[in-house]
Amino acid sequence: MPVDFHLGPTEASTRAAAASFAQHVLKPARSEYLKHEQHHERFQATQTAYSAAVKGGLIKGQISPAHGGGGGSLVEAAIMVEECYAVEPSAALTIFATGLGLTPLNIAGRPEHAEFLAPFLSGEGAPLASLVFSEPGGVANALEKGAPGFQTTARRDGNEWVINGEKMWATNCAGWDFKGCDLACVVCRDVTDETPNPDGDPRDHVMILLVTRADLDRNGAGAFEVLRHISTPGHTSVSGPHVRYTNVRVPAKNVLCPPGQGAQVAFGSFDVSAVLVGAMGVGLMRAAFDAALAFAKRDSRNGAVPLLERQAFADLLSGVKIQAEASRALTWKAAHAMENGPGDYDARREFALAAKIYCSDAAVKACTDAINAVGITAYDLSQPFAELLNTAMVLPIFDGGNVGVRRRHMQQLMLSPTYDAWAATYGPSEKQ
Repeated sequence: MPVDFHLGPTEASTRAAAASFAQHVLKPARSEYLKHEQHHERFQATQTAYSAAVKGGLIKGQISPAHGGGGGSLVEAAIMVEECYAVEPSAALTIFATGLGLTPLNIAGRPEHAEFLAPFLSGEGAPLASLVFSEPGGVANALEKGAPGFQTTARRDGNEWVINGEKMWATNCAGWDFKGCDLACVVCRDVTDETPNPDGDPRDHVMILLVTRADLDRNGAGAFEVLRHISTPGHTSVSGPHVRYTNVRVPAKNVLCPPGQGAQVAFGSFDVSAVLVGAMGVGLMRAAFDAALAFAKRDSRNGAVPLLERQAFADLLSGVKIQAEASRALTWKAAHAMENGPGDYDARREFALAAKIYCSDAAVKACTDAINAVGITAYDLSQPFAELLNTAMVLPIFDGGNVGVRRRHMQQLMLSPTYDAWAATYGPSEKQ
């Protein structure tokens, strides 16, 4: 069977629907949230657009069909993310962050967890989900042997678990009213029977607890608090505040991953999102290229020839286009490989890591190159370039920073005695 890079009918339909949603829902949402100065107020102003996404099936579409959702392939998800990010990244991230928040359930959910997914399958309201992972002190090194591990803890007390600790950067975790989202997958450390062990493996204690808004309300005032709303250079309508859980009690049925299984599912969720960060980068590169090309068509910088006839300009702009095309190809390959192989999971995962690293770095460079091509006019806030760069800057450092997490994961793969460099491309090599 020949290699075919053309979109099939399903993928083409997904692209058309996503492009329409971006233009008719997300783009107007930007005009609304920009009426507000504070980021958390901007976030609240996107609720109408988010509700439209729920009604249109974009939330249900991020849940696996095995759990009653309408999710398609990871390639389709990447296409959808690219189309939205090419138009309005900030409002889009809130939608896709709910998808990340539901991914642990896609991976590890069992029939008894159906009640937790019900609000996201209904097609009604504006339910938010969050993968609550990062902490104020950072977590890049939390799973090293001998490390203290996650500082957010869970202790078994009869038929309940009691959560204490602070989290940060978890998109959507505070909900629309900042009293807690509809569903949080909280990654924490079991301290029920913990004894100091400097040589221990922190992974043995990592678990994931499901915390619903009803759980937080039942615990009363002060159980969940927003300590600080965080303002960021880009994604200026996104909420990922510094929060604190104080003696939050949840039933034993809320255990998604028992101690020892939480780290694998959490990082498995980030393997999926790595592909989608690649697609985010492609969307931003598209937007930077289109804006620079449009500028070149209407402006000669008072010269005798159009800007595209200037080799310096054309060299920079062609570089942006090439980077976007190369990044898209890598992203689609990573998405396809994650679900279809060839190779074992580690081989397929390597492509996801590569897409996250390469495309996020390329997006920053593409935005910078577009700015250099356009010149000083790009520094004017009425132009899109500064915001595109501010948005792109986070891609290499969130969702597992390229330096502290993602490249280290690639290093670990290469250090494995069974590492097969080209297994995800050609299938496992024959052992000599």
